Amino acid sequence: MCQLEKITNLCDVLYKVVDQCKGMHLSKKILLITGWGGGAELLKPLHEALEQNGHSVERINIFNALDNEVLGQQVEFARNFDVIVGWSLGGQLATILVNQIQQQYAEQKVLITLASNPCFVAQADWMTAMPVETFMHFKQSFEQDAITTLKRFGLLVCQGTSSAKKDFLAMQRLIRPQPIALLRQGLKLLEQLNLVEMYKNYQGRQLHVFAEHDALVPYQVMRKIKDLAAKNLSVISVESASHGFPCFMVEQTVQIIEDFIQPIV
Repeated sequence: MCQLEKITNLCDVLYKVVDQCKGMHLSKKILLITGWGGGAELLKPLHEALEQNGHSVERINIFNALDNEVLGQQVEFARNFDVIVGWSLGGQLATILVNQIQQQYAEQKVLITLASNPCFVAQADWMTAMPVETFMHFKQSFEQDAITTLKRFGLLVCQGTSSAKKDFLAMQRLIRPQPIALLRQGLKLLEQLNLVEMYKNYQGRQLHVFAEHDALVPYQVMRKIKDLAAKNLSVISVESASHGFPCFMVEQTVQIIEDFIQPIV
């Protein structure tokens, strides 16, 4: 066999290997963290869809990240996963977890946030957020009538799309009653957290996904995060989507996650 034939045969083998790699789907261990107000069942459809794609998935409710003992327990739990995905407040909690894992263990997890603002309530250095007055009014309404306020919040989650009414009804079937104490802790987190520096300093891969018609997280946040120019940070948007897109646009959300976590060949 001449040298040229050997090279040609070797190239054929390499092409076959590349084609096989393109078809590979590497299973990941994924942790899902839900948002404020309705419990972890809201992410059940996303959970099941990711499992159908071969991933090992767990989902958890929000937790009080201001309590060091609670945070420590969640950090140890999160270390077991390759990818940490959080929706809304859950995105902030996911950011805190990957940052703590990096600081304590020098490990980087893949971070994906869905419809999540690093600073939910406006602060001096991050004004692209909910105005303080609006949040304080919401907080006061919650203390006066939690049930009615939660329903209004649910409408905001769904607002912005032609399917808002249908989405709201679907969400009501997934919502589970939440302890008032946990909801209060969640509101405190939303009011106080400012994680912009964590976005800047995190060394692992991070993807932040925003909804075009989000009624709770200003769409302009996407540009602000891009401007951070942080290492390994990606930002994308979902067209014609509400704040609740991880619940209602499951197939598209799964595809976004898959595209980010699967190797590029």
